[in-house]
Amino acid sequence: MANASVNLDSGCPSASSASNQADQSALGSGRPRVYQLKAVECSRIRPWQIQVIKIETEDNRETRSAKDALLLWCQMKTAGYPEVNIQNFTTCWRDGLAFNALIHRHRPDLIEFHKLTRSNATHNLQQAFNIAEQHLGLTKLLDPEDVNTENPDEKSIITYVVSYYHYFSKMKALIVEGKRVGKVLDNCIEAEKIINRYDALASDLLDWIEKTIAVISNQKFANSLTGVQQQLQAFTTYCTIEKPIKFQEKGNLEVLLFTIQSKLRANNQKPYVPHDGKLISDINKAWERLEKAEHERGVALRKELIRQEKLELLAQRFDHKTTMRQAWLNENQRLVSQDNFGYDLPAVEAAMKKHEAIEADIASYEERIGVVVELAAEMEAEGYYDIRRILARKENILGQWGLLKELVAGRRTRLEKNLALQKTFQDMVYMIDWMEDTQVQLLSKDFGKHLLEVDDLLQKHSLQEADITVQAERVETLNTAALKFTTVEGYQPCDPQVICNRVNHVSSCLEELKQLAAKRRAELEESRQLWAFFQ
Repeated sequence: MANASVNLDSGCPSASSASNQADQSALGSGRPRVYQLKAVECSRIRPWQIQVIKIETEDNRETRSAKDALLLWCQMKTAGYPEVNIQNFTTCWRDGLAFNALIHRHRPDLIEFHKLTRSNATHNLQQAFNIAEQHLGLTKLLDPEDVNTENPDEKSIITYVVSYYHYFSKMKALIVEGKRVGKVLDNCIEAEKIINRYDALASDLLDWIEKTIAVISNQKFANSLTGVQQQLQAFTTYCTIEKPIKFQEKGNLEVLLFTIQSKLRANNQKPYVPHDGKLISDINKAWERLEKAEHERGVALRKELIRQEKLELLAQRFDHKTTMRQAWLNENQRLVSQDNFGYDLPAVEAAMKKHEAIEADIASYEERIGVVVELAAEMEAEGYYDIRRILARKENILGQWGLLKELVAGRRTRLEKNLALQKTFQDMVYMIDWMEDTQVQLLSKDFGKHLLEVDDLLQKHSLQEADITVQAERVETLNTAALKFTTVEGYQPCDPQVICNRVNHVSSCLEELKQLAAKRRAELEESRQLWAFFQ
């Protein structure tokens, strides 16, 4: 912009003429000019006292008269107003519209310009002068009749218009200054808002960090594989979705603090220092603690996941083994619950051998039952979430195992009873066979052909009688042993009537044998007597 300088000269026509010549010289050069009027201290100036204002162009090579510059200013300010065309400081002001236009341009609240007409010049002039005096504080240098004439005094109008210029220039300067101060205040207010925002965001972020650390550090693990998997998924979601948002907020806080400091420097204010605990360094430290807690939580979660996976595999192995053990136990319980021992000694002996094989198989299976118990104990020690079901299945297996051993022991007892009875029966059969053989001998018709032969037969018969006596005792023992099975409580290996029938049969055979032995002795004694008589 051009610098304006003010030269005061005594008012005279030659000064005005010189100014006009300088103006024509400047216009003749064809170069564009920018004029600027500088405020002039204005006191009351008489119409015959004229200030000639000289202004310098941008290149400082030319000067123009203040009149032309003032005229240009008036034209610019009244441009666009209807019926206002300022070309001079005389006749163009007669109707008063130019004065009103200048006032309306700067203070539209004081004048309703659209109601003014050229035909009412006195009113227009009076209104402009009064408003300028009352509202703008400008001295009323002119009266309407001084202007509304055929030849208004140019210098008087210039002097009066200069007062307008000074006032409005000062008003503009105040507005500019007010805007500058307002801008500073706006910047201060904006900086304060940003500071409050920084403080709130920092508080929110720090609160979130502390709460997150508390949650991460104190959260217990779910006691199941599915639960831990869900916790790990939630932790992953936090790390990939929630945390990046907060990390962005953390970065935004740094940018926000930089913006605050920049604005405060621009306003020549002291740098902003956040409250204790809300410095960027404090936030960074809190963030480091958060990341440490995250790392520890992540490591612990993965360890717990591995532990739960191991427990789940143990549970699957346990279930598989218990299912197999249960099937085996059920089958063996079914086997040992069958008493198809047979009805003779060979069959019972075969059943006993088969039973002994079952016992051996069961004894070897005890180690496998122990594996189930060990798996259950390991899961219980590790705190498996479904340990009640595991322990229930273990107890069921142990119960079935105990029942199987009881069944096996009971079956052995029954088998032993059957075996003992069948052996007794077998001995009875042997005894009957012996008695039948002996009976054949006792029924012999050989009573001797001479005395010596009869004595020999008697001697042999005495031996048979001795054998019968011995076998009679054995028969008594067998019968006693067999009859015990008829009175035993609980399991009876055979129908008691069958046992009694066999005992009776053996006893009758023995009695018949005794009778035959007595009869033969009598016959042999008779034969001896006969041969002794013949001797």
